[in-house]
Amino acid sequence: MTHSPTIGATTAATAITTFSAISSSPAFSYIAQLTTAWQHNNSLLCVGLDPDLAKLPAQFQHRSDGIFEFCRAIIDATADLACAFKPQIAYFAALRAESQLEAICCYLRENYPHLPIILDAKRGDIGATAEQYAREAFERYGADAVTVNPYMGFDSIAPYLEWNDKGCIVLCRTSNPGGSDLQFLSVEGRPLYQHVADLVANKWNRNGQCSLVVGATFPGEIAAVRKIVGDMPLLVPGIGAQGGDVAATVAAGKTAAGGMMINSSRAILFATPQGEEDFAAAARRVAQQTRDDINQYR
Repeated sequence: MTHSPTIGATTAATAITTFSAISSSPAFSYIAQLTTAWQHNNSLLCVGLDPDLAKLPAQFQHRSDGIFEFCRAIIDATADLACAFKPQIAYFAALRAESQLEAICCYLRENYPHLPIILDAKRGDIGATAEQYAREAFERYGADAVTVNPYMGFDSIAPYLEWNDKGCIVLCRTSNPGGSDLQFLSVEGRPLYQHVADLVANKWNRNGQCSLVVGATFPGEIAAVRKIVGDMPLLVPGIGAQGGDVAATVAAGKTAAGGMMINSSRAILFATPQGEEDFAAAARRVAQQTRDDINQYR
């Protein structure tokens, strides 16, 4: 079997040195970390960690730490190709594997501290409950950013902004077809998703650490959001298994610094091995191809 390569010792050392230099600055934050990752790894690729137990290789399905070990292998195989990792909390919670998610986040912080951890939780409550969700994301898991739902207005976003160095990634224009049921409703003469983009960019982004979720399946809407929000980073799901157009996506959302975290989850995690590849080598091959496909349009 051909086992997946991991990030080289020299590359890892350089990354940690770079991270340490930035983190010693008072201005260090999610945005600074992300900007460094774009540059250091020459990548806009965000690797999603959605460990569907039924799709895991057989050697992990009956281990008490199988999800952690699978994700660790994926991380090691792709860390030098990514600008961020995005664990989706539901895949862990449904399997009572939150402790393994904690271990994964700890592993990322210790071994790849230059790469942001985005907790994909899509929380959307208010008040004291939202405060607890913020603590869960930033204290329990040590995430650098978390996805949130703005349906309840600024009250549902404000508790996350109390963490001055952490990212708040707000749902704006999602990649699912049903998103249009609400997101295209007219508000003051424009679609609701554009109203959300304007609110986040011009009223809610009090600590300068906000981002937006805008799906790759709608490049025209990415361009519209980019026009509204300037250089604000965009988390862009919808390529890979969901079929988003890479060229159109990058053209619509790129900035001089990078500007995007283009997420791919299933296409990388469950890539079909070729020849003597193992699962991690297959994941690396697809991640590298995706990263390179994105880069040719930057």
